[in-house]
Amino acid sequence: MARQRKGEQEGAVHGSGGQGSLGDLRGWLQAQGIDIVRLIFPDLLGITRSKDLLVSQLERSAAHGPAFCQGTWITTTRGGVLLGEGNTEESLPDMVSRLDSTTIRPIPWIPGVAYAIADIDNPDGTRSDFAPRSVLRSVLEGYAALGLTPICGPELEFYLAHQVDGTWQRLINKTGRVYMTGSLVDPDDHFLHLLRMTDRLNIGAFAGNHEFCPSQYEINLWHSDALDAADRTFLLKTAVKDVSATRGIMGTFMGKPWDDEGGSGFHLHFSVNDASGRNLMGMPDGQLSPVALQMIAGVIAHAPAIAAFTNPTINAYKRLGPDTLAPYRANWGYDNRSTMVRVPPERGQGTRLEMRIGDGAANPYIVIAAILAAALDGIRQQMTAPPAAEGWAYQDEASVILPMTLADALSALEADTVLRDTLPGNFIDCFTALKRDEVKRYTDEVTDPSTRSVTAWEIEEYLQDF
Repeated sequence: MARQRKGEQEGAVHGSGGQGSLGDLRGWLQAQGIDIVRLIFPDLLGITRSKDLLVSQLERSAAHGPAFCQGTWITTTRGGVLLGEGNTEESLPDMVSRLDSTTIRPIPWIPGVAYAIADIDNPDGTRSDFAPRSVLRSVLEGYAALGLTPICGPELEFYLAHQVDGTWQRLINKTGRVYMTGSLVDPDDHFLHLLRMTDRLNIGAFAGNHEFCPSQYEINLWHSDALDAADRTFLLKTAVKDVSATRGIMGTFMGKPWDDEGGSGFHLHFSVNDASGRNLMGMPDGQLSPVALQMIAGVIAHAPAIAAFTNPTINAYKRLGPDTLAPYRANWGYDNRSTMVRVPPERGQGTRLEMRIGDGAANPYIVIAAILAAALDGIRQQMTAPPAAEGWAYQDEASVILPMTLADALSALEADTVLRDTLPGNFIDCFTALKRDEVKRYTDEVTDPSTRSVTAWEIEEYLQDF
């Protein structure tokens, strides 16, 4: 049995929001007609791991867990377990979950079942270095020490697909239908149903539309503090895949599933507030503040290393490149969608930065943690941002080209001592071990590993899991 955590009473609920004990929580859930809590957390890859808990047994099952195996952190999409890699223990010890009751949301498409996100600890109650939610918390503590609160707004694209003769294909193939809704882009109401379900899941969804590529969609989420934004993004990705599966189709956030169409991005809007809730990114005259420019400088300085987290697959780099509307250089600009960091035109409380490098398959906790860690270094070191790029910024030769392969991005990450010192413990070692294995398997198994075409290996590795 896992030991009781220091300072925690038997049966107390982590993040209970006033519900107090597990007994109180059980009673509240039963009053809502909930008899199953689906306890979920992301692994390092961003894949949703879970266990269903009977509400009737909640006081016993959640008082000290439940436990999972630490091998989860080093399990590949093909089911391989990298024993002892990334400074994980070869004995595959336990890790213990803590139900965060503030994240409980009834699942509208499964009556009687509710999601709850778990924090993950070591068996002695100390924070796990490997848990993505803990990684983000550690970065946010650095901001809190400066009296700052990061605010984040995620934007994710995804495809909907169905199987035809055993092959996953897009639901529609008519091009040119960006920013459309209705039967022309959603003939079977799959997206409309998904939009309704995400609304009822209460994750801050407020709009949705068909995107640039055929059968590509986007659901918009409101901005909030960074941890809450990451939680809601994780729930969105989990919901898209689950709801789609209930209708016999597939939702995929894989960055570039098909050669003949563009990829799916994960754009992150971010800013910082002071203790009073005032946005610190702008000046009264409409110019960016010193803090905003320092954050831009930090993100650009660490961009090659950040790429390993924001573009964490072999496939992700086939979405990037010149003239793709995805970033190619570590640069920034005012309302410029050809740059890595775009400054949207809103000012006042709406002043923010948009990081456009992210790939749909990326883990939201790790993406937000890495970007904010780089921006925090910019603030701490009072870095100076380079001049803003103008026009079609792919030809902006004053800015370095981003890594164009996962292997190169991992090398940049391993060389970035600031991110290694900012992110906790052995997290980077574990992440790079997983990803180096991915690169090796791809190189060994694909005839031409340098191809810019999407290979069957990538479809097998990423399409259904991400």
